[in-house]
Amino acid sequence: MKSPSDRPEPHEHEFSEVKRMDRPPTQHLDFDAIKDVKLPMTADLGRTTMLVRDVLELHCGSVIQLNKTAGEPTDVFVGDQIFSKGEVVVIGDTLHIRIGDIAGLEERSEDSHLAK
Repeated sequence: MKSPSDRPEPHEHEFSEVKRMDRPPTQHLDFDAIKDVKLPMTADLGRTTMLVRDVLELHCGSVIQLNKTAGEPTDVFVGDQIFSKGEVVVIGDTLHIRIGDIAGLEERSEDSHLAK
């Protein structure tokens, strides 16, 4: 185990100022190159809280009631950022999300109109 006296002494660091480039970079991000990147998506189907004793009594086949009702809009996330509101639908034996309002879509539309 190292003693406190074995630690290096802290010292001041000086950082030079980051200067703006005289001209913009000649290379641009190729959006086609990132179109195949996979992003994690999740949907919030509901939440609940339970007492420890109730959790310990859960068994195969137990049903847990969530705080959302059928047909209620659910949040859809890309990573940890909200992407849209959606509706849970069942197709065959699997759950799906029908995308509704997309977060920031109105702002993006307005920005594209301003750029014209």
